[in-house]
Amino acid sequence: MLKQVIALVKSLSPAPAVHAHCDGPCGVYDPASARITAEAVVSMTKKIMDMEAPPHEDKAANIAYHNTLSRYVTIKEEQAQKTKEDLLILWTDYFKPVHLEKYPDLHDTFWKAAKLCSACKVEVSTEHANELMEAVQKIHNMFWATKERDVSFVKAS
Repeated sequence: MLKQVIALVKSLSPAPAVHAHCDGPCGVYDPASARITAEAVVSMTKKIMDMEAPPHEDKAANIAYHNTLSRYVTIKEEQAQKTKEDLLILWTDYFKPVHLEKYPDLHDTFWKAAKLCSACKVEVSTEHANELMEAVQKIHNMFWATKERDVSFVKAS
């Protein structure tokens, strides 16, 4: 009975068709969050690379070392994953086929950036962390160019 009433209401008053150029209101998307998290990946990678293991006999120093190391690794991996999520949202929700005309390498750029996020999660490489920052900067420039705005890429560190 309820289904019949709902069907009748829908047939008498159908929902109007709506259209949007993106999945959210204008201004929601911004590559800044990917820049911030990618910077954290670079920072944690540098901190890990700069660490020196204490002598094996110093139990307290080893515990502190491993605690700090594990925290840096956890943060690096979490931030790399957040960077990947932010980039994938931009790629799949913001960028449209019309953007491919101006940026034919758009898909390749995002795919490689996402792969760099994965690499930064599973290894400790300053080279890959810096390449990730470069990829995020390239995406930043592409994004703001689609809005016909010149927004500086400013790093916190």
